[in-house]
Amino acid sequence: MSQKIDLVIIDPQTDFCNPKGKLFVGGAEDDIRRLATMVNRIGSKLNDIHITLDSHHQVHIAHPIFWKDSKGKHPDPFTIITAKDVENSVWTTSSPGLYQRGLSYVKSLEKHGRYALCIWPPHCIIGTPGHSIEEPLLTALMDWEVQHFAVVDKVTKGSNIFTEHYSAVVADVVQPEDPTTQLNTRFIQTLEEADTIVFGGEASTHCVLNTMRDIFNNFSDRSAIRKCVLLKDGMSGIPGFEKNFTDFVNDMTKEGMTVTTTKEFLS
Repeated sequence: MSQKIDLVIIDPQTDFCNPKGKLFVGGAEDDIRRLATMVNRIGSKLNDIHITLDSHHQVHIAHPIFWKDSKGKHPDPFTIITAKDVENSVWTTSSPGLYQRGLSYVKSLEKHGRYALCIWPPHCIIGTPGHSIEEPLLTALMDWEVQHFAVVDKVTKGSNIFTEHYSAVVADVVQPEDPTTQLNTRFIQTLEEADTIVFGGEASTHCVLNTMRDIFNNFSDRSAIRKCVLLKDGMSGIPGFEKNFTDFVNDMTKEGMTVTTTKEFLS
């Protein structure tokens, strides 16, 4: 019986992977090209392909429009907002009725050791070109569907405006009224059925790191990490956060995760 190999590509979208994208990750355009080449090369050996898609609205807690200072000015992209900032009125919510919710959110991030709230340029807005899968990977995926009469599994995340959703399987702060922010057990269980799980995508320091960590932490048997493969040339990081990712990879390789390249995998 042939091995079941599942490929997971995290957020390979135009806003991240095109130099003209709203939140371009340096090097991502080359990652996408290499991933597309690999899909074309080993497509017949892939049991399933999963693509995660960051899917935001303009109004979002991590976008400038959600916050303002005492003069009514919205924060610049890449501003960090802490609970102390909100309590001291350095920043407040643009809608006064959302103040307590905003304060509770930044406190929750700090309490649970998640990333501090970073204000990002509005990106991957649902329905815009930036939300699309970037070429040439898009063509490679569509060709794979036709050639193998299969459907690429597309996993969306990030549409709840009150939380970041770096991880494809659970939001940074779960919203009890919204199941889409809660643990995606279906996705994790699907991956557990594979013999090999291969990971690529953007950005390694954020969405890749958090997705892989949350999947690993929720495997029914943690030894499943030994069947996971990271494509080191199929992802790039955001400068300044590299240590988080390097430490994660070092820890996971100690638990049996394999690190390879798009050229070497199944060569």
